[in-house]
Amino acid sequence: MYVYVLFRAKGPSVTQPQEPEPSAPLTPAQAFDALYAFCAPALVRQTYLLTGRRELARESVERAFQLAWQRWPEVARDRDPAGWVRAAAYDCALSPWHRFRPRYRHPEAPPADPFDRTLLAALLELPPPYRRTLLLYDGVGLDLPETAAETEASTPAAAGRLLHAREVVAARLPDLADPPELRHRLAALAATERLRAAKPPRVRTGSERRTRFWTHAAIAFTVALIGTTSFALRTAPTHYEPPVAAGRAIEGLPPRVSQGALSDEEAELRAKLRRETANGPERLVPLGR
Repeated sequence: MYVYVLFRAKGPSVTQPQEPEPSAPLTPAQAFDALYAFCAPALVRQTYLLTGRRELARESVERAFQLAWQRWPEVARDRDPAGWVRAAAYDCALSPWHRFRPRYRHPEAPPADPFDRTLLAALLELPPPYRRTLLLYDGVGLDLPETAAETEASTPAAAGRLLHAREVVAARLPDLADPPELRHRLAALAATERLRAAKPPRVRTGSERRTRFWTHAAIAFTVALIGTTSFALRTAPTHYEPPVAAGRAIEGLPPRVSQGALSDEEAELRAKLRRETANGPERLVPLGR
């Protein structure tokens, strides 16, 4: 049955007053695997109700746990690690960028049961914040303040979203006007889909591979930026060169004409000047001092 229990430590049982024997502390990988085994199966089914896509549900949960492994010191000290992963998975599943991916442009096959098919269609008609509020309150079982905090809304706003979502579902399926019956049908709808989550080692390996990729990409970008800056410093001018002003027309000058053939008078004058440059009148010869 579709049941999602928050990841919280339990106190000692009153029927066993003796202190339990201390066990060896878990390694980070063991603690992560325990959280994954506890949360992932139910979280994949929840995300399917949120998106109506099986592959997107598995991908979103896997991505959320990859983020959790990258920030494991922060997640391990969180008051509610399961809630941290759930919020990350919901954010990833509801990202508007999925609509631009070719694999998610066409709807998937709906459930076989007509009642489940109508219920899922009614859920997907709701705006994402309303759908998320309904799933957290009637599916996961959070109370209203926790639902409001996870959806980043005030408590009255979360209550209004919840009531509106219930009205939309009841309009399509009058049998689900009773909240307990709605919770039961949500659990049944999620349980009918055989959705399997990836193994924890694969998720940790994928997270580490993604971290290495982005680290190498950041290093390559930094090296390229340093090289570009060095090249610019070497080739840049060392002094300021003012730009050449644009030319402007000057009035009063005769128009430029092309030089043609010399007339007979001009040719005779040029020949005379060449002959008398050295032997002509004194005005044409520089005087020695």
